[in-house]
Amino acid sequence: MKRFRRILLVMLVVLLGWGWHERENLWAFPDIISAYTAKEYCSCRYVMNNDAEYCRGYVKQWLPSELTDDRTQKIVTASGLGRSNSAQWQGERQGCRLQP
Repeated sequence: MKRFRRILLVMLVVLLGWGWHERENLWAFPDIISAYTAKEYCSCRYVMNNDAEYCRGYVKQWLPSELTDDRTQKIVTASGLGRSNSAQWQGERQGCRLQP
């Protein structure tokens, strides 16, 4: 039993060390999810001209997110994990671009 606890403790220390080393990447992860969702939905909807229901299924994530589609201005906003990103259709040749 002591050996098992020692192994768990070593694994925990290694995991925490790895997490500390990768803290910047782990902190960026929520932004990546919402940016990906907004950009891919915008491209699916306005570049490829697919219907909204198909595009929602195309970008569906296991992680919870909320998607807003402003059809008049062709701006898509995705929110999830406490972060929000928007993408806007720029034109036929430019496609969609993430908003700063």
